[in-house]
Amino acid sequence: MTRTLTALSARRRHPLAVVVLIALALLLVGGLYAAVAPRDAQATTATASADDIEAGKKLFLANCSTCHGLNAQGGGVVEGNNPGPSLIGVGAASVDFQVGTGRMPLAQSGAQAPEVSKVRFSQDQIDQMAAYIASLAPGPAMPTEEELDTSSVTKEQLAQGAAIFRTNCAMCHNFAGKGGALTAGKYAPNLDGVSAKHIYEAMVSGPQSMPVFNNNTISTEDKTAIIAWLTNKDVRPDPGGLTLGSVGPVSEGLLAWIGGIGLLIGVSVWLGMKSS
Repeated sequence: MTRTLTALSARRRHPLAVVVLIALALLLVGGLYAAVAPRDAQATTATASADDIEAGKKLFLANCSTCHGLNAQGGGVVEGNNPGPSLIGVGAASVDFQVGTGRMPLAQSGAQAPEVSKVRFSQDQIDQMAAYIASLAPGPAMPTEEELDTSSVTKEQLAQGAAIFRTNCAMCHNFAGKGGALTAGKYAPNLDGVSAKHIYEAMVSGPQSMPVFNNNTISTEDKTAIIAWLTNKDVRPDPGGLTLGSVGPVSEGLLAWIGGIGLLIGVSVWLGMKSS
């Protein structure tokens, strides 16, 4: 017994004992994270076939690799433009948003990639490219139909969604989602007419200057409530009267100056004519 304890004590003082303990601790932490990580932090390539991934890779190499690198590692340069970022870990949601809204492939270099009405790829091709990028590393997946279903959202949830939007999004997108200017030529786009799927994907992928709102920050239910508030204008009353475009105090102040001062001038002229 004494010899056994002596041997264990000697091994415990071995120079590699600390390294082995750290390696075991890292393996344990990594295993626990993989087991409990939220769904939007994991790649969902189970439904994508090997043929889809291969087809997506071919589309990527033909249309995206010049900027994003042959292995999507980033660093490609086109005619002196800034190198494209790495796409490792961005997930299928980012691909579907960027390509599905026509922002990518980028037409020309600028402060921000604008949305265009003409999308260059079919939805099947976008799904294939998304499957390829998702196969490279875990990342946010495209939302399910259940996550986009707003039919069962209650009035209380709708009010909660409006409150969350104003707290987290209104400083850039305006209190009514009409968009607004940012720094260095960038801007928060107008959310009118944006599909529920692309709103959800923007929240989980954080395109361009937008922060990422994963399920630990804003839950799936709250995301659905936000989407319901943004996409159902008939349930967004305007108790203040005319919205004037809902662009804020500029249009309201302009109307007050033109209407108010015009009325005062008219009254002054009328009083002057009457007194004479």
